[in-house]
Amino acid sequence: MTKIIILLFALALIKPLLFSHCEVPCGIYDDEMRIKMIAEHINTIEKAMTQIQELSKEDKKNYNQIVRWVVNKEKHAEEIQHIVSQYFLTQRIKLPEKEDDEAGKNYQLKITLCHNLLVYAMKSKQTINLAQVEKLKSILHSFEHVYFGKKE
Repeated sequence: MTKIIILLFALALIKPLLFSHCEVPCGIYDDEMRIKMIAEHINTIEKAMTQIQELSKEDKKNYNQIVRWVVNKEKHAEEIQHIVSQYFLTQRIKLPEKEDDEAGKNYQLKITLCHNLLVYAMKSKQTINLAQVEKLKSILHSFEHVYFGKKE
């Protein structure tokens, strides 16, 4: 029994290491997967907001469930902030190497969109207004197109 407890404790400690991407420039990146992960987090936030609204309307409120959805919503918003800041801003969006107006504008646009993702993820933690989710979806869509150089 003690071995099982030690194993579970060890797994709890190393789990973040197994699922995060380090800041060592190994060259193993999956940018598309990160975009999909952000989209999944946004969808989960949307579901949490909807559940909080529905549970709050009930005559006999289940506060435990409401709190669980609030915590879940905030956790997923923080995951968006983590991916944007620790993956895209610190590892993937590179400073323009030379005086190039086009590269500079593209860099500024990426940084602006990332900042907007961070702000609206924070705002989604503060409210159950689904307009915040729609804004996140729109910003993510724009970021995806700018980041991958797709035409809208």
